[in-house]
Amino acid sequence: MAQAIITDSKLRLVFETGLNEQGKPIHKSKTYSSVKQSATADQLFSVGQAISGLCSYPLAEMNRNDSFEILG
Repeated sequence: MAQAIITDSKLRLVFETGLNEQGKPIHKSKTYSSVKQSATADQLFSVGQAISGLCSYPLAEMNRNDSFEILG
């Protein structure tokens, strides 16, 4: 049976920095590496909210990106 072992976890915050000529939002992101792999969604949400509170742009999205190694 194959196993998936988590090898890396990152937190990505996406901010809305303005509007383009067509009036659509412009987004910029910041990725934080080496996130504790055991961190829960609630913990990451709290950290993301705290970080976004220090920024001048509104937070548009928050994503967790995990990388896995598949072993057979």
